[in-house]
Amino acid sequence: MVFAAGLGTRLKPITDTMPKALVKVGNKPLLWHVVMKLKAAGYERIVINVHHFAQQIVDYVTLNHCFDMDIRISDETAGLLETGGGIRKALPLFDQNSPILIHNVDILSNLDFNELVPENAPDAMLVVSSRKTKRYLLFDEEMILDGWMNIETGMVRSPYKGLDPHQSKQLAFSGIHIIWPRVFPLLEAMPERFGIIDFYLKYCHQFAFLGYEKKNFRIMDVGKLETLDQAETFIKQL
Repeated sequence: MVFAAGLGTRLKPITDTMPKALVKVGNKPLLWHVVMKLKAAGYERIVINVHHFAQQIVDYVTLNHCFDMDIRISDETAGLLETGGGIRKALPLFDQNSPILIHNVDILSNLDFNELVPENAPDAMLVVSSRKTKRYLLFDEEMILDGWMNIETGMVRSPYKGLDPHQSKQLAFSGIHIIWPRVFPLLEAMPERFGIIDFYLKYCHQFAFLGYEKKNFRIMDVGKLETLDQAETFIKQL
């Protein structure tokens, strides 16, 4: 699943006339970069959620003959559902017996998707890295999610009372993750609109949400104008 429904407010004024997914890096839309990477890794079905200038994305995919893939649209034009709600709405478009890889449209990285095959399938796997950010996911010594913290405010969220964030591994979320079918019913039971991190934090004491820390990970969030200027150089170096 490719998250492409966002308003792209950090990329204004470009996104005043187009969706973030169609903003170009190296003369190709961000959506193209993600779709081509998924296709090269052997993925055959992609669901794209749309909201902001939704028809432009539909037209782009159609014009490119769905890139010779099974591409489906999850329509959120009636209202943004946030990351968790977006997955929940899109569930009927997927094979209910297969895990789902989720990827933000504005993320570029050197991640090989074929790396993401753990020996024992967890309930979810979140690609993380050791980089500077304001908000960190917290993991135990076995890389199982146990909380979240905002280092600016000191706020900690966790189902484990008294969790000391300084005793946990503090890692930044990449916007790339996989969920396994065992948790699909839990997603169905959530509200129509919710953030996926809220979901992970709600159930991390009951299910195995594993962090995957890639070695020599290179990642860029192309969600801001200042990073857009650097993105073309970044993709050439990948």
